[in-house]
Amino acid sequence: MKFGPLPLDKAEGAVLAHSVALKKGRLRKGRVLVAEDIARLRDAGLEAVTVARLDPGDVHENEAAARLADAALAETPHLTATDAFTGRVNLIADGPGVAVLDTTALEAMNAVDPMITLATVPPFQQMRKGGMVATIKIISYAVGDQKLAEACAAGQAAIRLAKPVLTDATLIITEIEGGAGDKGRKAIADRLDALGVTLSKTVLVPHRDDQLAEAIAAADTGLVLILTGSATSDIDDVAPTALRAVGGHVERFGMPVDPGNLLFLGQLGDRMVIGLPGCARSPALNGADWVLARVVCGISVSARDIAAMGVGGLLKEIPTRPQPRAG
Repeated sequence: MKFGPLPLDKAEGAVLAHSVALKKGRLRKGRVLVAEDIARLRDAGLEAVTVARLDPGDVHENEAAARLADAALAETPHLTATDAFTGRVNLIADGPGVAVLDTTALEAMNAVDPMITLATVPPFQQMRKGGMVATIKIISYAVGDQKLAEACAAGQAAIRLAKPVLTDATLIITEIEGGAGDKGRKAIADRLDALGVTLSKTVLVPHRDDQLAEAIAAADTGLVLILTGSATSDIDDVAPTALRAVGGHVERFGMPVDPGNLLFLGQLGDRMVIGLPGCARSPALNGADWVLARVVCGISVSARDIAAMGVGGLLKEIPTRPQPRAG
């Protein structure tokens, strides 16, 4: 591609590099100049304009962006590519889910040519319908076909949206004297609703491992959430003990995300169990949101996965927390 000023008598068919104000209206950058445009530019008193001229083998920015989108999605359902405009294509979620990204492939795609760019949300970002998962932008007005082919190969099938696979949940709340009661139920129900999950039951029981164990065993939904009236402070505290008492398994207690440290993740048969930290009573983002979204969307979460959440896991302070980080 050649870029620079060009006399008007040679500019027809070139791509206008900068918008130009005319006596009436304006010609916007990115426009392929036709004879009528040249006449209007002359009428505005111009003798030359700055343009981009495609060389043989160059691919126009819109076609290039569309081809990159096709490669990155590779017919993946649940994501839709917008029509290309000024070298840009956005990838939009068609419903709730979690963005699953092949970061190595996407980094390789972005390394092919500085003019080829693809920006995404963070890996495992929870999405809702209409949310933008990625945007592809060709910075210049064209890119070489060979570089484009290389980028498409590097980023093949690198982006998908994991959709919810769980449909219902039970919330078990333990009560202590003078405790919060069912405060936070709405915030948790709203979290589930954003993922397309119905909160089928809310069960209140005393903060005792035997009665909590009975409630866990009686739950018949794919997901069981436990919110204790007194914070779970150890893997042998009431809630993890109750889960193990009915044959369940605790995968991980504690996470390096703040707010959200006191989460535990477990399983009982084919039912996933999440012990929620107290900060889940607030609608503000906390570590439980990251685990909940993955679990609901069928993405395996191991103890190692939770350990890795610490990098980037310092979230916004929640003013209502009883012991803020400072002071």
